[in-house]
Amino acid sequence: MTAKFSDTTLQDLAQTLSERGEPYAIATVIRTVGLTAAKPGAKAILNHEGQIIEGWIGGGCVRSALTKAALKALEAGEPQLISLAPAEVLADLAVEAGTEVNGVRYARNGCPSKGSLDIFVEPVLPMPELFIYGVSPVARALASLAPRFQWSVETVSTEDGAKPLPQGARRMIIVATQGKDDIAALSAALATDAEHIGFVASRKKWAALSEKLQSSGVTETGLARVQAPAGLAIDAVTPDEIALSILAQLTQLRRAKHRTEDDNV
Repeated sequence: MTAKFSDTTLQDLAQTLSERGEPYAIATVIRTVGLTAAKPGAKAILNHEGQIIEGWIGGGCVRSALTKAALKALEAGEPQLISLAPAEVLADLAVEAGTEVNGVRYARNGCPSKGSLDIFVEPVLPMPELFIYGVSPVARALASLAPRFQWSVETVSTEDGAKPLPQGARRMIIVATQGKDDIAALSAALATDAEHIGFVASRKKWAALSEKLQSSGVTETGLARVQAPAGLAIDAVTPDEIALSILAQLTQLRRAKHRTEDDNV
């Protein structure tokens, strides 16, 4: 997403953080009741540690609750709505500080002003990373298709070391070497912290290669991280179709935590 601010300092910082691939959160006051230091429309940017690095959204009374909301938003990849209110207001609402009701998390505002304010906290995460090993037709087709669906694509070699992931970022790997340096690529992929590793190969080929990997020291747990063949079973034949089946599965994995058991779409 592209954050929009009336304050150019906030806008410039948001753009800089996005260009660096650093996760951050945008906090916006959306409602106030009574006396509050911050008013509706006040904004702040918080870093991956939940600390305000630019803007202003109130004094120390709101910092703890805001930090917790920012960290949760970045971890879950979903916006958070927090409502800070004095103890007596929480009592009237029959809610306790720290509880969540209908998507609103309540926190106690201990400021002497006794005001209440609602703050919307939106995470801004880097695009999920897709590492592709290989230069096969499937690898090329996937590298061409994935950016259209908001994936940060990097074609890597077995000599490339995977940089550490920032908080909130996601990385998935597809090994599409198709006969060239398969073992080396799989070993390199297994050495990363990727949440998904797909291997473009038949089950028979994977069975043979998994024996070699196991003999070289890869554990059963490590082998279980690899899905072969990669992608959803859509009877794909051409490189483009195989790439589509892989991207469909990656999208499914990417969106899984945003769905509930009752979703049908």
